[in-house]
Amino acid sequence: MSLFDLPAHPEVPVAGESDTYPVRRIFCVGRNYADHAKEMGHAPDLEAPFYFTKAPAHLCLTGATTPYAPGTADYHHEMELVVALGAPVFRATRDRAEAAVYAYGCGLDMTRRDRQQDGKDKRRPWDLGKDFENAAVIAPLTKASAFGPVGSQTITLTVNGDLRQSATLDQLLHDIPAVIVHLSQYYHLGPGDLIYTGTPAGVGAVQAGDVLHGEIDGLAPIDLTIGAPE
Repeated sequence: MSLFDLPAHPEVPVAGESDTYPVRRIFCVGRNYADHAKEMGHAPDLEAPFYFTKAPAHLCLTGATTPYAPGTADYHHEMELVVALGAPVFRATRDRAEAAVYAYGCGLDMTRRDRQQDGKDKRRPWDLGKDFENAAVIAPLTKASAFGPVGSQTITLTVNGDLRQSATLDQLLHDIPAVIVHLSQYYHLGPGDLIYTGTPAGVGAVQAGDVLHGEIDGLAPIDLTIGAPE
């Protein structure tokens, strides 16, 4: 018998389904749009994607009001396409990688930019900057068969109605199959794994009271309100 009970895995609604998608892991791709890499002071890296992770317990569903994150004075938005896997995949080919995708969704990778920069400056991990409560926001998923191939769909984010981020998904430096192929060389991927695929240029700070609204053509939109600090 356990000493105490842990919360259940978070679950994400799926459009047209009564069953939800349980989340076991969250992988995130860094600097996967050229213009975002440049705005962060880096040359675009075409050799291979790189990753960080977020705890599933830090997942937050669209429509929430979340506190301005503690421990930061530079809290940033990052709008992203999220991939939800639905089949086991390890050392995948591109065909197997594509077949393993169950659904897509809109996501927000919320970031304590000053804490991330601390890690960079001191050559330490980014955990304080990326992995914290409510740092992974997600909208209901749309099954891959209903979304179609990832290509020229537009991805946008507004803050209080002002456009902050705008790009198309074909600007990803490493496309969805390439990311899954590469990540599957290091992990036995499978159902319950989410992959946040990177953010376009235009990331920036948010303040208490801000209302974020993100869209990707063909997917359910995402909304988040930034509450007062705790």
